[in-house]
Amino acid sequence: MEETITYPQVRTCPYRPPHGYTELTAQGPLHRVELHDGKLGWVVTRYAEARALLSDPRLSSNRTDPNFPLVSARGAAVRSQPPAFVGMDPPEHGYYRRMTIPEFTVKRMNELRPRIEEITERAAEQLRAAGPSADLVVNYALPIPSLVICEVLGVPYSDHEFFEDASKRLVRSANTEEVVAARTELVAYLDSLVDAAIENPRPGLVSRLANGELARGELPRDHLTGIALLLLVAGHETTANVITLGTLMLLEHPEQLAAFRADPEVVPGVVEELLRYTSIADSAGVRVATADIDIAGQHIRAGEGVLIPNGPANFDPAMFPEPEEFDIQRGSRKHNAFGYGVHQCLGQNLARLELQIALPLLFERFPTLRLDTPARELRSRRADTIQGVDELIVTW
Repeated sequence: MEETITYPQVRTCPYRPPHGYTELTAQGPLHRVELHDGKLGWVVTRYAEARALLSDPRLSSNRTDPNFPLVSARGAAVRSQPPAFVGMDPPEHGYYRRMTIPEFTVKRMNELRPRIEEITERAAEQLRAAGPSADLVVNYALPIPSLVICEVLGVPYSDHEFFEDASKRLVRSANTEEVVAARTELVAYLDSLVDAAIENPRPGLVSRLANGELARGELPRDHLTGIALLLLVAGHETTANVITLGTLMLLEHPEQLAAFRADPEVVPGVVEELLRYTSIADSAGVRVATADIDIAGQHIRAGEGVLIPNGPANFDPAMFPEPEEFDIQRGSRKHNAFGYGVHQCLGQNLARLELQIALPLLFERFPTLRLDTPARELRSRRADTIQGVDELIVTW
């Protein structure tokens, strides 16, 4: 009988999913795991089964379901709070998700490109002014997506120190009281922005929904703040970490960095390979079975939790040959970094655009960029949060 393992597992390298998952992928597609609260569930470690289950309507994203698996005590602390649409199932999920789509279409991204380029140039100036030895995270990787998502939502960037700090406590703290307090602070802040938008409409998603769907009675107020909270936190936390880990990976692979610098045409492929390899939302993909499911010789019972981390699927050699190799020519757009199915990441077009602008400009403006802290000294984060490093000191 296969041994039950604990889930999630900690990374030993900040930019690579745990080696323990790779071993599980070699053994089979589904495995029994034990969560922090002692409950058992299934983890899915192969690409084909991950995609099949992520699109299976018998798996629910309903986080109010008492059987919904929690990968940390942090999730339990905010379980009673109204979930954003990512914690809902169709058709309710689609009803609320559709309200946000106009801000994330390809057309909207094309409109945003000049502004993102301007923001990125400004971040490069901030990094240069802080150096020549400076923290890439606070001076470059974080300001770009933070300012962009502020403009998409209509959130004042002048408040960025507050919401970046609260977001960090919400998604990374191990203290449940601190998590609840951070969420309460963010909800109160966003609720005040709804009041301000009703009184004085301004550009951005919050104002559009407040004076549209909310005013017409089509969107409850707590759902509006929930949508804004989800997009504000996810919009800057995730992309900032890919910029940081992507920079780290390229500096650690000089031959790939040279190819990246030599040919602008490879930029989209570089971004896709970095998304595959870093798999920063490794503890996402959480579901509960609403019916019995037979798959790959295993029997998932109704009520059991199913964990579908994107890291193991993105390192499945059946889909990505020699997955341990960082290869910017791989053409790996079919990775699971943004999830799959109806719950796949709403902001993936925006994230891709930000990365395609931020990474080339960084190495163009800083041609001698290098690490000022050895990569081996960087600490990985807790396993149950968005992966990254809190600080990356670079010089040039």
